[in-house]
Amino acid sequence: MRLLFLLISYFFIANSYANNFTLEQVRELYQKSSKEEISCKKLIVNLQIYNETNNTSLAAYRACATMIMAKYVTGPINKLSKFNEGKNLLEKCIEKDNKNVELHFLRFTVQSNAPKFLGYSSSMLLDKNFILNALPSIIDKQLKNIVISFLKSSSYLTNTEKQKLIS
Repeated sequence: MRLLFLLISYFFIANSYANNFTLEQVRELYQKSSKEEISCKKLIVNLQIYNETNNTSLAAYRACATMIMAKYVTGPINKLSKFNEGKNLLEKCIEKDNKNVELHFLRFTVQSNAPKFLGYSSSMLLDKNFILNALPSIIDKQLKNIVISFLKSSSYLTNTEKQKLIS
């Protein structure tokens, strides 16, 4: 009975915390999630109320965290299941909000790091070009810095494209 009470309390706290979770905090946790399982879990739990119909940006971060979670679960079936669950949600978010540069950036980050055998790389060129073209119009400084930092270290950009990021 006590365990049930603790679980119910945890979900109420998690849901109330999710409502106070800022996009800036989500971005910071996302950057940590590939190295810290706890950050990845925190994103998934606190963003579970979001989907492609009520907030595409936060749902996309949950989708990406779910894909990253495949790194932390055991067994190939569990890993593939987590990855596909996140991939399906991310694709729904992008379909719903196709002009959102942050969603294209998230997909680019995942596809850049996903193992080739998963076959999830078909949108990389499209996303890269979309991001590079939209970069000057990004007003959010935190997002712009994150995008530029990632692109500078990406092996999927040419040296010429990287030089344009600096100027």
